[in-house]
Amino acid sequence: MKKFKQYLKINEEVRHALEQKKPVVALESTIISHGLPYPENLNTATEMERLIREKGAVPATIGVIEGQLKVGLTKEELYFFATDKSIIKASRRDLPYLTSQKLHGATTVASTMIIAEMAEIKVFATGGIGGVHRGAERSFDISADLQELAKTSVAVVCAGAKSILDIGLTLEYLETHGVPVIGFNTSAFPAFHTRESGYNVNFSAQTPKEISRLMRDKWLMNLIGGIVVANPIPAKSAMDPKVMNEGIHNAIKKAEVEGVTGKELTPFLLAELKELTHGKSLKANIDLVYNNGKLGAEIAVEFAKLRESEDHE
Repeated sequence: MKKFKQYLKINEEVRHALEQKKPVVALESTIISHGLPYPENLNTATEMERLIREKGAVPATIGVIEGQLKVGLTKEELYFFATDKSIIKASRRDLPYLTSQKLHGATTVASTMIIAEMAEIKVFATGGIGGVHRGAERSFDISADLQELAKTSVAVVCAGAKSILDIGLTLEYLETHGVPVIGFNTSAFPAFHTRESGYNVNFSAQTPKEISRLMRDKWLMNLIGGIVVANPIPAKSAMDPKVMNEGIHNAIKKAEVEGVTGKELTPFLLAELKELTHGKSLKANIDLVYNNGKLGAEIAVEFAKLRESEDHE
């Protein structure tokens, strides 16, 4: 038994699906505890799980409760993450502190990837990945998500990188570390609330089956690391790039004046954008999350089919 298994607690539904090699989609909990306000956070988490089940996969929302790495939260636990203010935003560096101190933690993209890989879940759907922050040449503010993508073998379905980031440098980092960026029915790399960022993806795929084959081939060749599946926000929900860029510029200046840095920066900037757009950015955020959840489930279903066919060869 691998020693890390002692920290994992996988719920019965998810465990059964994994044992039967059925499709499972990992979901983060930071979006519940720190990304969205109540009750939108709870409603979004519940609807996300419903949509994934509707597509034929099993949702596995991940979080840390009393030091246990929980894979598959119950309805009561989702409510707890949506309402409790003491839950710590937890990335890679925070996990051993939470386990040793028996604390609660909401997992980010990086820590969700880590726990998903421990549980042998290969597909993870989220909102947007972190990246290189604007002004990183001075602050060295680079998200742990990027390093995790370089070494943890999970496919991350997202609406690109958050538009508050330096997307050009984010893509350069991913290229340096050999992380393929696949656009789903697009050649343009999306920027969270907007469908285009001015940068392109490495490759395009037209179907979930194509993406599942790429996943299989990458990992069969022992090419360790993740895959970014860039899934643009639905056109009807997309924001005006000009408005968003102007808002981001002003929000970053305000953050500098108020000394907001580190883990607090992204929530601060997103809150400023929500106010600027009179709540439209919040609705866009929720719509893109649902869109990614559905695609994640479709990819997980195709990947499970591939594994099943190989088992019968």
